[in-house]
Amino acid sequence: MTQFVQFLEAIVRGFGFLAAWVCVALVLLVAGDVFARYLFRTGAVWAQELQWHLISPIALFGMSYALLSGEQVRVDVLYERFSPLIQRGIEILGGLLLILLGVLLVKLSLPWVEMSYMRGEGSPNPGGLPYRFILKALIPLGFGLLAIQGLAHVLRHAFALPPRSGT
Repeated sequence: MTQFVQFLEAIVRGFGFLAAWVCVALVLLVAGDVFARYLFRTGAVWAQELQWHLISPIALFGMSYALLSGEQVRVDVLYERFSPLIQRGIEILGGLLLILLGVLLVKLSLPWVEMSYMRGEGSPNPGGLPYRFILKALIPLGFGLLAIQGLAHVLRHAFALPPRSGT
């Protein structure tokens, strides 16, 4: 069971690593756009659109990585006062709810992504980015990752597996 949980967490960790590098790319893109705009009085629509496109993987991959890292939002002032058994129960229930949410949002978003792909949806702006379905496909992927990390979270707490080694 430990190896299975570690495998699931490795997938999420990989996407978290990818999200971190997307942050670097976003910072460089914004800096380059600002530099071009103020020094050369020029800019590109695609560069501005890419900036907000890059925020999507950061948020969508980052939410499962936050759970993996134990950085999820929790009311610690109350949580710390509960017994270890109740804390474990809360973690399991929370993980189950995340699995349910993740699976539901994957199911609801897939037809939307498919419709975008079938239409060949792109930016409505001249000079904007094509293939908007790629951006929209990050939604089911991100929530699928959340469901995967939710499963790993539930299994880790349900079977009282040892703490993970470094995230």
